[in-house]
Amino acid sequence: MTIRVAIVGAGNRGGDAYARLLAQHGAQVTHVVDARPARLREVAARHDIPTGRQFTDPDAFFALGRVADAVVLATPDDQHVRPCVQALALGYDVLLEKPICLNEAELDLLQAAEATSTGRVTVCHVLRAAPFFQEVRRVLDSGALGTLIGIQHAENVAHWHYAHSYVRGNWRAAPPAAPFILAKSCHDLDLLRAFAGSSPARVSSEGDLHHFRPEHAPPGASPRCVTCPVPDCPSDARRIYLTRDPHSWPVTVLTAGGTSLDDALRHGPYGECVYLGLNNVVDHQAVTVQFRNGVTAQLTVSAFTHNNTRTLKLLGTHGELRGHMDHHELELHDFRTGQSRRWRVNANGNHGGGDDGLIQAWLASLRGETLPPTPLTESLDSHRMAFAAERARTRRTIEML
Repeated sequence: MTIRVAIVGAGNRGGDAYARLLAQHGAQVTHVVDARPARLREVAARHDIPTGRQFTDPDAFFALGRVADAVVLATPDDQHVRPCVQALALGYDVLLEKPICLNEAELDLLQAAEATSTGRVTVCHVLRAAPFFQEVRRVLDSGALGTLIGIQHAENVAHWHYAHSYVRGNWRAAPPAAPFILAKSCHDLDLLRAFAGSSPARVSSEGDLHHFRPEHAPPGASPRCVTCPVPDCPSDARRIYLTRDPHSWPVTVLTAGGTSLDDALRHGPYGECVYLGLNNVVDHQAVTVQFRNGVTAQLTVSAFTHNNTRTLKLLGTHGELRGHMDHHELELHDFRTGQSRRWRVNANGNHGGGDDGLIQAWLASLRGETLPPTPLTESLDSHRMAFAAERARTRRTIEML
């Protein structure tokens, strides 16, 4: 059975990651929607999509009625809910890129729309599908840790990744983009929800924009990196982009639609100095979540790291599990026997194989072989925690859920 999928929003995630994996696993990408004509043509050409199935406006696509089996919705953060509701009204199953929305009230709107539709929404929480975190789940389910008491989780956002996405990129200002904790770490909050096995009860948070501010610009810094004389700047765009594979992320973000890398660095946002003050999202944040079953979780997300990975500890009554995603390594300490063991998890691909795992699981659900990967109501908890964390951070409060 060939599943026909329309891509609504053909950026890096929709047009590069998901469309490629869908085709790789036997689905047919039949329609593509993107507001940028050059990018639209670029992605359409990869999948032999004729002009009549290319659209710059989601409304024009949905006006056709139901012409595919499912929709991947990967439009900008503030443009998710309306087209998702349109898709559900037509009975589409939707793979919805995170974050779902920027307005907490829209979570209820989306949940209500799904409740009256024959379609189902699967949020792109790809880490649940990553082999590394599935192995963490297996250890939890085995009972090796006894009763889970606490979780310590860190999302280490490499300094260059933060500069790319949250100082120069689409997520540098909220609004229109989501707050940092939602845009970057709803994946991680979703993992905390999954491991705790319970809905959240209360949330507290501390964080701020500490470093990427105009007052921290080095003396003599230029507005653009290509003309900047400052040596050894960690965020120099020339260092970040010219030293990487031109055919891979993040360089492909700059060259999408046929733009040259040189032109992007000279004229686009990714060549700007990180100290111009065009960004407002935090660069370091800590969140504590108390779940209804008593599990306590701490999440730290920070720009001030050298690696781009997740690390975690799961603390149980009978054991402790430590993990380092980048090393694909887990270490289990058994309090009862005094023994420990360390092993590696085989994983390749974006998000440690999570992109591929999610696409395979979603396609299996569309074929009727399995249930959708995660129910929408459970996925929404990650966003409710993120919104609560942002309120707690800005108001200096403890937020009840």
